[in-house]
Amino acid sequence: MTLYPGSLTDVLGLRVGHAHDAAALTGCTVVLCDWSATVGGEVRGRAPGTRETALLEPGGLVQQAHAVLLAGGSAFGLAAADGVMRYLEEREIGFDAGAARVPIVPAAVLFDLAIGSAQVRPDMAMGYAACVHASAPAVEQGNVGAGMGATVGKLAGLGRATKGGLGMASLTAGSLTVAALMAVNALGEVRSPANGRILAGVRADVSPGWLPADTLLAASAGGAVGNTVIGVVACNACLDQAEANRLAQAGQDGLARVIRPVHTLYDGDTVFALALGDVRPNAVLLGELATEAVARAVANAVWVCESAGGLPSGAAWSSET
Repeated sequence: MTLYPGSLTDVLGLRVGHAHDAAALTGCTVVLCDWSATVGGEVRGRAPGTRETALLEPGGLVQQAHAVLLAGGSAFGLAAADGVMRYLEEREIGFDAGAARVPIVPAAVLFDLAIGSAQVRPDMAMGYAACVHASAPAVEQGNVGAGMGATVGKLAGLGRATKGGLGMASLTAGSLTVAALMAVNALGEVRSPANGRILAGVRADVSPGWLPADTLLAASAGGAVGNTVIGVVACNACLDQAEANRLAQAGQDGLARVIRPVHTLYDGDTVFALALGDVRPNAVLLGELATEAVARAVANAVWVCESAGGLPSGAAWSSET
């Protein structure tokens, strides 16, 4: 059971699809836009793996996207975006460049090669399959898509980590709806947005105990490669690209609200923003809803995921005696 309600597809015009290899513990997730969406985004982690992020800067020729791709597989997983482009091209969806319609598909990846099989990564076929499976409403969370091989709390190494996953949440205020989808593969721990308790992180020797990140950092526990939180925050508001970028920034604030530490040298934390609607929002309200929706999606991701790859989920570890 999720901690918080809602789905990214509560924003009208979005569909979500997943494809994954449960044995190899990797996968990808696609967000399809039923009509072009103003796109923004922000990368705050220092080890990102991304595609088509240069066009997110306001003032460029292309300011709308047709899909967003999130994948495991580290840099290898960016190949899954080719499958999304193929799916859209077959349906004549894309930016009209005269000679052809070019689908605009920003993408980001997380590192899941240390769990499952490092030889199996999301590819063109998997990206295409995720599009075929895309639906609205979309309710699958946990060990699905880009969250299949996600792990959390690696400050003391993978052996003390917990399973991560993919989560969604949404909030509504009047006619404004804001929703988020996050694949949570953080170096740091995840804390509850409601009361600050640890939901997933570095496991202590005895269940259900945790080793707090600040304690480990004070003791000079080293960082570990193999992280990154990636996701999408969306709304039914009418935004220009500069405003969409500020929406993504508010989403990054949501990561900082519940993940400690976040945006580190070993993370490539990336949040894309999609705006496809006609609501004229209060900017302060929009930002706060985005921050909270992302925080809630992160919490859901680590709470509903299942133990896998020899790592317990946070919920399983917390309930063991």
